[in-house]
Amino acid sequence: MDPKQPVDSPDMVIAKRLLDYAKLGGFTFQRAAPGADGPLVGYRIRDGWVDLIHIEGFSRDCFAWRKRTSTLLVSPGALIQHQVEGSVLDVLNEVLTWQPGP
Repeated sequence: MDPKQPVDSPDMVIAKRLLDYAKLGGFTFQRAAPGADGPLVGYRIRDGWVDLIHIEGFSRDCFAWRKRTSTLLVSPGALIQHQVEGSVLDVLNEVLTWQPGP
């Protein structure tokens, strides 16, 4: 996640556990760029919603959003229900509170 953050720091341990909880909650993660420190992107699709998590660094450049799936032609922003950005801990904590549907 961030080469400046020690691997065994308490915050890094918490972030890894939150990622594990996200995986248990149905998220699938993959690297968006090559290398061990490439951005991590996770998504899940359920109950008419698409949830996306983008982790670029540990303390910044992370974001997530929840968007309703729709076959209607509307502006993409009109379908977004939740959006969050900040540190990996802030983003994962917020996303893990999102309920399956509205």
